[in-house]
Amino acid sequence: MLEKIEKLDINLLVYLNGLGSETYDKFWLIITEQVYWTPFFLLLFYLIYKKIGGKQTLYILLFVAILLAFTDQTCNLFKHTFQRLRPCNNPDIKADLRILIIRNSFSFFSGHAANTMAVATFLYLALKRHFKYLGFLFLWPLIFAYSRIYLGLHYPGDILTGYFFGALFGFLIYLAYRRLKPQYFPG
Repeated sequence: MLEKIEKLDINLLVYLNGLGSETYDKFWLIITEQVYWTPFFLLLFYLIYKKIGGKQTLYILLFVAILLAFTDQTCNLFKHTFQRLRPCNNPDIKADLRILIIRNSFSFFSGHAANTMAVATFLYLALKRHFKYLGFLFLWPLIFAYSRIYLGLHYPGDILTGYFFGALFGFLIYLAYRRLKPQYFPG
């Protein structure tokens, strides 16, 4: 059964990765780099600040920092435990992929997918009553994580597992946030 899942994961990766073209390579190389998302984060936290104020924004940022540290370290624990080769380093499928970046770390599970989904889940749960269209925030982890498949850095299973753990951790940290939120913070 596990072999069938792994074969499906590889076939889906080869298919999705094969949809890429040189025309879009630079776009996906930009998308995959966190530094290029800085204007998005600054705008997002500016909007949050304008809506809920400075103290509550700092409190949310504290929880986001805790969430990212926890999610990132859990991801690293899994990567070093399972030691699954990234697609770009897998000699069995390397020739079938369009590889644009090579990373030497392990693949399972995607830290990009886990971190972005964790933050999106937490922010959505914490702020949905303040922002009408906050659900659009979930486009960020979808686009960001797809870049990892496009570039040949992760299998779809790595992404889906990252999404699962990210959503779970985002929800758990939200529960802690809600329980520990000082009473003088409205909402």
